[in-house]
Amino acid sequence: MEKIYVTKPYLPAQEKYEKFLSEIWETQILTNNGPLSQRFVTKLNQLIDHDKINVFCNGHQALEIALKSLEMKNGGEIITTPFTFVSTTHAIVNAGFKPVFCDIKMSDYTIDEEKIEDLITKDTVAILAVHVYGFPCNVDKIQQIADKYHLKVIYDAAHAFGVRYHGKSILSYGDVSIVSFHATKLFHTIEGGMSVSKDSDVFERQQKIQNFGITDYDSVDYIGTNAKMNEFEAAMGLATIDDLDMIINTRKNLIELYKEELSSIEGIITSEYDKDYVQSNYAYFPVFIDSTSYGLNRDQVKELLESHFIYPRKYFYPLTSDMNCYQKKYSYFSDYSLDSAHYASDNILTLPIYYGLEEENVKKICKVLRSKR
Repeated sequence: MEKIYVTKPYLPAQEKYEKFLSEIWETQILTNNGPLSQRFVTKLNQLIDHDKINVFCNGHQALEIALKSLEMKNGGEIITTPFTFVSTTHAIVNAGFKPVFCDIKMSDYTIDEEKIEDLITKDTVAILAVHVYGFPCNVDKIQQIADKYHLKVIYDAAHAFGVRYHGKSILSYGDVSIVSFHATKLFHTIEGGMSVSKDSDVFERQQKIQNFGITDYDSVDYIGTNAKMNEFEAAMGLATIDDLDMIINTRKNLIELYKEELSSIEGIITSEYDKDYVQSNYAYFPVFIDSTSYGLNRDQVKELLESHFIYPRKYFYPLTSDMNCYQKKYSYFSDYSLDSAHYASDNILTLPIYYGLEEENVKKICKVLRSKR
């Protein structure tokens, strides 16, 4: 029986990747801002229409270094969402800041901008919001709040590569936006990540911090790390980036099929992708399981699908605020309710979506959900 996983990495034509590998053998440069990395950044600049882009060995390092590069008050509070992959919260803590969790909106699972101001204190230094599943946050309202209280804005846009908002790349918003190019993402460089910065000084500090803090041949001015993208990762990015529109369009078609097939099933609620001002990347396909209407709860639906060799994911469960590493060691969470975040975490399931997923398999998944057996 064929196993259908929640995602599967896209691989370009092998000969296309091998062409870039041959260049690595010719130059014998493997890392340290090599020629392929530079060409990849140029392609990204053109795609996003932005000239302050850094690439990294992974998205998590991109986020940690972004936080450090903004030179905010050490130990300051950062208002963020608990409905995200744990990397977001880890980056805040590892960079020396304190996460303060804000509830989310059930409409798109992003941070509830109407609840942010209540969480601001004299120690607040930033808002770190997440474009969950590629759904854009309310970037305009978040920026208004940040301007009012003189806060930095960082976007974890790990899911949002290729998303456009009012005709502009969603990565253009905030002081820094970061992206993950992990193999599970719709566009990947095997591992890898990217930051898009508004300010030239922040952009340049990131370059230094990701290379051990080295500023000159004999000078180290920052406490840095090693987070550079290598040439093999850049080669995969170059071999794949021209296929981005095709990848996104294929996912769009699959999601439209899902929504058509699921529309008659009471209790399985799909999310809105087709807002007039959003050009989606169709990164994930989350469904909300209303157990009262459907008759099975989210965990039972997951078990049902797995019995047919279909492997969805409880994404995101548990909330990062409920992870053992934070519950037991840290006490700087807000006292405000996270009811919507818990509700989403307990009831959302992300169904398989990837380039190469056959339409017949989408119909099979929906048939199982329809039959409930």
